[in-house]
Amino acid sequence: MSEAASRVLPVANLREFFRDSLHGALARQHLAVEDQTEHYVVNLLTLFARSEALYERTPEGMRLRPLVVILCEALEAPSVAERNRALQRLGDVSLFIAGFFAHSFAARLIDIDYHVAMGGRAYASLAHATSHGKGRVLGAVFAELAEKFQPMVDALNEVSETAYTHSDRDILRLYEIWLKTGSARCYGLLKRLGVDPTAGGTAFTH
Repeated sequence: MSEAASRVLPVANLREFFRDSLHGALARQHLAVEDQTEHYVVNLLTLFARSEALYERTPEGMRLRPLVVILCEALEAPSVAERNRALQRLGDVSLFIAGFFAHSFAARLIDIDYHVAMGGRAYASLAHATSHGKGRVLGAVFAELAEKFQPMVDALNEVSETAYTHSDRDILRLYEIWLKTGSARCYGLLKRLGVDPTAGGTAFTH
């Protein structure tokens, strides 16, 4: 059996898998969130597990729209409802991509910290816009996601790496992510690999 095949996990129910995996990751990361917030993220993961929900069809094939394009749609939306939908899409996509593809940004100009910043701000704006009336329950979810965006990304990183063991090859990328985002998870992994991130100074203020 190939290494890739040996890491494939049989899953009978995707929603239950994400629910159990996220709940365990949150516990290990010592991250407490409201039940509604955890439920929202589980639904998000289940939705985006289908590529057609994450990517959009273009003449060049299925593509992921740039975050700045989604932001422009929100800023230029003709109604509050459309603005909120675009902001929610921006926050959701940013969270999912940062959570599940952190290591794939290594050779790209746009890195994980860009997604963290865009997603966190989108959720914060959405929380403010939905803090009253019928949407206040969901507004509280967006507010918590905005406040705990990076720790939630850490938890999703752990979910995405269920069958992955970090090695010395990952040190540089883990260090880059820690420098740019202050990820507590990356800090812990570096310490576990025998690296003290604070020994050489840092560009990130804790």
